[in-house]
Parts: sequence; structure tokens; C-alpha cells
Amino acid sequence: MVPTRPGGTVSDVKSPRYLEIADQLAAELADCRPGTRVASEHDISVRFGVGRAASRSALQELERRLVVRRVQGAGTFVNRRIDYVIAQDRQPSFTATVRAAGATPRVQVRVTERMPLPADLAPLLELPPGAPIHHVIRVGFIDDVPSGWSQEWIPVEVTADLGPALRATESLELVLRQLGRVQPVRSWCRVGLDVPPPEVPVGLGTDHGIPLWHIESLSRDADTTRPLLYSETWHRTDCLRVVVELGAPGAPPHP
Repeated sequence: MVPTRPGGTVSDVKSPRYLEIADQLAAELADCRPGTRVASEHDISVRFGVGRAASRSALQELERRLVVRRVQGAGTFVNRRIDYVIAQDRQPSFTATVRAAGATPRVQVRVTERMPLPADLAPLLELPPGAPIHHVIRVGFIDDVPSGWSQEWIPVEVTADLGPALRATESLELVLRQLGRVQPVRSWCRVGLDVPPPEVPVGLGTDHGIPLWHIESLSRDADTTRPLLYSETWHRTDCLRVVVELGAPGAPPHP
């Protein structure tokens, strides 16, 4: 129960000073461009006449609200968080989805190799264990901020020369369309919030133990329905909000 003074109400309880500072800064930063540098702890202390502990708590509160993003060794900046929309009628493409949200995507290929298909993925791609596949690891950027770590598995029979094409074209979906002559569509997708394996925070430059969006997805060819791509992606929650759309807005439910 929140304490009140005799005869008072909950609204009479005064907020801690750092929350008042955070509220004021949040209102001011609402009109700033993403990436704008935010005042330092020292500057906030001087401006509001508080100690460094209060100014530090105010910035931490803004970070919890996803209003700012703190970069170790660089400072604190106004954050931008986009809606990453997953829907049946949307392209299963990171670059297309980010552009549709009004942001600028970039993809960096970390690994591209041929390998035998792991047994646990064989049923998903409907191939025997050990079949030759492409294994790709990429880091996705939103407005030059590393936002997502993805692993993808593509049957070699879909396209043989995947590596060189991926380094020339950032969109994997576009590469599959052009080289594989296929029409990728999302067959199923699973979204959750979980703590990623250790290599993911290292690749994204985030702290260990922080939950990230975990998206698993399977794409098929629209014409033949054969599996084309299985992907597993970890996305930073301070960079995007995952929005799953089922059906068209206002459409009546199916019987």
C-alpha cells in the first residue's frame, strides 16, 4: 500500500526527485531527433541542483523507459524505437520491414559457409540430416545501431552461390528471388522474449543477461511450397517493438 499523510490521497505523495527530473527530461527529449546527445550526469546535477546519484538515477530511468540509449565510452543519446511488423502479407525481409517503419537498415555478413544440415533442423527444412545447406550469420543495423543477430539456414539446392551474392546485396530475400527464382513467403513464425546465448550480446555490444526479442521463422516458396529458409533472430528491445498482425484490421473472424 502506498503511504499517505492523514487525510491525504495517493496523489499527494511526492515523487522522488530523480523521477521528477526524468519526467521533465523525457518531455524535452520528445521533440529531439534520434541520436541527439543527452546532457551528462554532471550537467544534469548542475542544472537541477542535485547530486550525481540523483542525476544518474534519472538517466537510468530514461533508459528503462527506452527514451535514451547509453553507449559505453560515448555518452547518452535520444533513442528511436520502431515497430517491426510481422504479417502474412509482408515480405519476410529485415531490410524491407525496417524501411517500411521509416528507418534505415543495414546488414553485415559475419559468416557464410556450407555445412551438413543439423538433425534438429532437418524436419523444418524437410531434408535428410546431413544434407548440404548454407549457414549464414548476419548482424542487422537500424539507423547504424546494431539491432539484431540472426542465423539462417538455406538448402544449397535453392541457390548454389549464396556467399558472393549476399556480400553484394544486403537483402537475403532479394538474393533468393533473383538467384533461386523463388517467391519467399512466411510459412510460420514464433516470437518470444528470452535471454540470448553469450555470442549474441557480444555481437550486438549489449550487456549479458538482458532479454531480447527471439524470432524463429520458416519461409516457403509461394509456388511449390518447398521450404526455402529457416531463421533464428535476436533483436534488441530498445531498438524495436515486435508487432504481429493476424489478418486485416477490422476483418471479421473466420468461422
